Amino acid sequence: MSKDKETKTKRKIPHVYIILLIIVAICAVLTYIVPAGQYDMMEAASGREVVDPDSFHWVENTPVGLLDYLKAVPDGMVETASIIFFIFIVGGSFAVVHATGAVEAAIGSIAKKMQGKERAIIPVIVFAFSILGATYGMAEETLPFIPIMVTLAIALGFDSLTGIGMVLAGAGAGFAGAFMNPFTVGVAQGIAELPLFSGMGYRIIGYLIMTTLVSVFLFRYAGKVKKNPELSLMYEFDKKRDDVLDLSELKEFTGQRKAVLIIVMLAIVLLVFGAIQYGWYIQEIAALFLGMSILVALVGGLGPNRFAEELIEGMSNIAGGALVVGFARAILVVLTNGNILDTILFASSNVLSSLPSSVSAVGMYIFQCFMNFIVPSGSGQAAVTMPILAPLSDLVGVSRQTAVLAYQFGDGISNIFTPTSGYFMAGLALAKVPWEKWARWILPLIIAQYIFGAIFVFISNVIGYGPF
Repeated sequence: MSKDKETKTKRKIPHVYIILLIIVAICAVLTYIVPAGQYDMMEAASGREVVDPDSFHWVENTPVGLLDYLKAVPDGMVETASIIFFIFIVGGSFAVVHATGAVEAAIGSIAKKMQGKERAIIPVIVFAFSILGATYGMAEETLPFIPIMVTLAIALGFDSLTGIGMVLAGAGAGFAGAFMNPFTVGVAQGIAELPLFSGMGYRIIGYLIMTTLVSVFLFRYAGKVKKNPELSLMYEFDKKRDDVLDLSELKEFTGQRKAVLIIVMLAIVLLVFGAIQYGWYIQEIAALFLGMSILVALVGGLGPNRFAEELIEGMSNIAGGALVVGFARAILVVLTNGNILDTILFASSNVLSSLPSSVSAVGMYIFQCFMNFIVPSGSGQAAVTMPILAPLSDLVGVSRQTAVLAYQFGDGISNIFTPTSGYFMAGLALAKVPWEKWARWILPLIIAQYIFGAIFVFISNVIGYGPF
């Protein structure tokens, strides 16, 4: 009977591929209903190409037919190829690291030392990732940490959701509550012609509250799972993982395995340095971890053939999750090809202009929350919406600083929830956590963050958050 119930429960939750195909189909239908429109682009004083807020015009409808609907998925795969192959390489590289036994030995040692005070590590890790998200917009760079943190969390008696949550929700809290993220706050303030990183004090308060919300959520949840592992949505799946540690049969933390971990740590330090100093992105980081895996195989004594076999095995294990990124991108492909993305933006901005000041501020925030499901890129969303919302805020009596804050929170919160967010879906793939399970688990936290964001934006408008 229990197996029958479990089967029925699984049938009630559509696979993420089905969910995405349905969303893409709805968007395709909308291209027949919503009039097509476009904004022109112009060059800002900074030299960036931005939307001209006064240039919206109607264009000929380009509805997306059946063939174009089906093509949207492979087109999405092509557009996100760098992210997809990045997932493959990082996943394969960490499979090589795991094959040496170094991670298992090190984490097992940590887990033994933390026995009795396991939860104390959670707020520390959350704060570490949140500060990186708040200062330089750590997002894609979190991905290499996820397999390590998942293994650590399970070894400490928690579950894979706790492990990936410390990384994604931690960095996400910093990203949403950023006080000096150059890719979001910096870009948005530049477009709004505000002094760079102005209003930092108020943003720091928002950052601290967002980080606290995540820490409390994970701390309480981890305690419940520690007491009763069956409360975890990933309970059955985590039991079948091949990267779970048995603390009673730990591998010895030899000098060779320590050397492997030193290589991994140096790679992570180089990742942070390269991202900050040289602007490394997907391809450079993928190349870095491929090189790391080669060195690890040599130092760890795997040999050429074993290295190749483990690399392939790691890639194959995350193939399903990696390809989700392309399916998710198909949504944006359809909206763009159907020329209705700008129409949605234009209609939303018209509604905001007719609202009272305080309501408009919250309306801008809600608008940005909605837009992030369509344009998940932080700097991309700033480039699309801020040229319109900055002058709009002048018209409705909302400070431009509040408009930037509304963009920041609206952009950041759903980055760890929406399936159109490439790095987020990549993270789930690396952690081997299905999106539907993650969504059910994280939803209470997301709702709490959305409510806080609305209150924070409302207060900013009331106090005249500026300088202007």
